[in-house]
Amino acid sequence: MTQTDIDTRRVDDRPPNGSGKPDAVGEQIAPVFDYRGSNGTAPLTVSRLLPSQVFERTRWQRRYITKLQLTDTLVVAAAGVLAQYARFGTMSPPGYVKYYVPAFSVLFAIVWLSALAGFHSRSPRLIGTGIEEFRRVVAASFWTFGAIAIVTLLLKLDIARGYLAVALPAGTIGLVLTRSFWRGYVARRRGQGDYLTAVLAIGERDAVELLATELSRNSMDGFQVTGVAIPGYGPPRGEQITVNGRMIPVVGDETHALEAIRTCGADTVAIAGTEHFGVRGIRRLIWDLETMGVDLVVSTGVMDVALSRLVMRPIAGLPLLHIEKPQYLGAKRFEKRAFDFCFALAALVGTLPILLATAIAVKLTSRGPVFYASERIGIDGKPFAMLKFRTMVKDADKQLAKLLAQNEFEGPHFKIANDPRITPIGRILRRFSIDELPQFINVLRHEMSVVGPRPPLRREVEAYDCDVLRKLLVKPGITGLWQVSGRADLSWNEAVRLDLAYVDNWSMIGDLLIVAKTLRAVFGRAGAY
Repeated sequence: MTQTDIDTRRVDDRPPNGSGKPDAVGEQIAPVFDYRGSNGTAPLTVSRLLPSQVFERTRWQRRYITKLQLTDTLVVAAAGVLAQYARFGTMSPPGYVKYYVPAFSVLFAIVWLSALAGFHSRSPRLIGTGIEEFRRVVAASFWTFGAIAIVTLLLKLDIARGYLAVALPAGTIGLVLTRSFWRGYVARRRGQGDYLTAVLAIGERDAVELLATELSRNSMDGFQVTGVAIPGYGPPRGEQITVNGRMIPVVGDETHALEAIRTCGADTVAIAGTEHFGVRGIRRLIWDLETMGVDLVVSTGVMDVALSRLVMRPIAGLPLLHIEKPQYLGAKRFEKRAFDFCFALAALVGTLPILLATAIAVKLTSRGPVFYASERIGIDGKPFAMLKFRTMVKDADKQLAKLLAQNEFEGPHFKIANDPRITPIGRILRRFSIDELPQFINVLRHEMSVVGPRPPLRREVEAYDCDVLRKLLVKPGITGLWQVSGRADLSWNEAVRLDLAYVDNWSMIGDLLIVAKTLRAVFGRAGAY
């Protein structure tokens, strides 16, 4: 069959069952629909496809999910055994209890594993996503224990309270830890070029460049843009675009998208804007991709909005994306204040020996005070004195004007890797972020939060535009998204973007994850100087 033969086929020429006809092992001729782009010029057609990349992707996904099922089963079984041993002190319960405890444990495991499946915690769409996968694991665990607790209460089974008190935390922590292990495994494989999703991006040049940049920003996400289609571009002319140092070929316009899937090896099509397709065009594209086993994703054009704020609402057959407003007040604010107070108090008490040793070391190794109080701008633009252990020579602020020309950071923020004002003991304190510990006093004084945007200087705030001033809606934090995403290695625009994303999307679960990632970043000493 020639290319001309394929291009002239229409809907009426399809096989009676409407599906592609197998041509060879791993090959399939997909149906061709006569629909056109918005300019109405050429029909979208597709040549013979070899979707081996789709088969390869589904193969590793199935294997990965099987591994998750195995480890989930082992963790749940281990939690049941531990709970039984802790409840009775032996693996052979006394008296009549020994007859129904094993049955209870088996039922308990079945319900828990079913809940993990029911909450889609092993969905291929969640591979490598982190927070959403963990959230579903925790939600499934608590749902299981709530259901078991109600049933045992109604049946008056006195083994349940002690049993569940051990199994719930042990099993949930075990599941989260094993998922973290597998997430690290996927990250390593993706770093080696495996477990990737090949993407063909369709949209205006600026839109697809932005989409390709975001998809390839974090290798852990597992996306690799292998081609772009630009509406109105015409046939392929060998042109390429550069995204994050990679050359990506332009495969033509939207009418050449299906033909390009084979040539660029894509198993997913990402659309950055649907106006060039129209309702009928998108529907036909979905049908074509379905027969090819290729996924379709559509960018909404909305960035840095947490999944918890997005709700899909079908209205009159039209799927609309509703975005909930950020939550700064009410119970959430009280919840955050309570967490800040408890965490800061525990941190100061727990690190008291380190605080005392650091204070002595600073005082003995250089002239000047132990603490350095830096004016920062807090919530609603109110200034406050942020406390840190002094890591620079006395009167270091007076030397700043001489060093401004050496600034290695974009924007109004000043940072250089080898600042001559830093003392030898100060470099050690900064390397391990020990100099930041006194800021927990600011948290107890309600001037800062444990997690929040980076506390800015007055001169930085004076240089802010209206968008960046939004950072002042919440208290600045000791740590934040900027801390766990590169710290001093981030550009000014990226740091601002992360701060604004935190302001709009903060939640207690997010704060806890940031705290955990901060500890890893501190001990990894990445981007700290």
